[in-house]
Amino acid sequence: MIFSNRKKQPSGEVDLTRLPRHIAVIMDGNGRWAAKRALPRGAGHAAGAETFRRVATYCKDLGIDYLTAYAFSTENWKRPAQEVDGILNLLDKYLRESIESMERDHIRMRFLGDCSALPEKLRAFIARTDEISARYTGFQANICVNYGGRDEIVRAANLAAAAGEVTKENLEAHLWSAGIPDPDLIIRPSGELRLSNFLLWQSAYTELYFTDTLWPDFGPKEMELAILDYQRRNRRFGEIS
Repeated sequence: MIFSNRKKQPSGEVDLTRLPRHIAVIMDGNGRWAAKRALPRGAGHAAGAETFRRVATYCKDLGIDYLTAYAFSTENWKRPAQEVDGILNLLDKYLRESIESMERDHIRMRFLGDCSALPEKLRAFIARTDEISARYTGFQANICVNYGGRDEIVRAANLAAAAGEVTKENLEAHLWSAGIPDPDLIIRPSGELRLSNFLLWQSAYTELYFTDTLWPDFGPKEMELAILDYQRRNRRFGEIS
């Protein structure tokens, strides 16, 4: 994931004083995008990775603090082995490329999920990105790999119980996302209207935005439209406006 350090002026009517601090995206529709073009599913995942690069650069330049992407779920292991290998190889490729740009542009990257199940080579790259990220502050990209919201909650509850009393605060401290603010906005492209086991605990008061656009076609303009929609909403968090 290579991020540009160029500053761009946002177009449209985005209010820079009311930006969501944390945006999360479910990168859905890669396979359908490829099928529409008579391409192998792997081509769709490659195109989706490029989309994440563009969207992350846009969010960083706009002033968003966190961008979290659902890259590979615990359920995705059920897909054909060739597709799973392709996704993991693609992640390996972009991690190799991202390390140089992370150090150059002071980008932080964090992986959420059970990384112990990943190939050793990939785990080594993840450890390297963790090491680089620890040096910097500013924009952070979070990549959910081998991630499932229910598994995360069960794991956190067990760890909290082992450490003492299970409270909201103790449980949150043992989530993979510990230390990261809850997402203000979750975006689901591709026309599906569900969270698919993504950030279930963290999304209690998150604004949801759905679009029919397939993820590889989702660019800065679509992100801008999602932010504009978010800024038109009245977030009450259970209180009276």
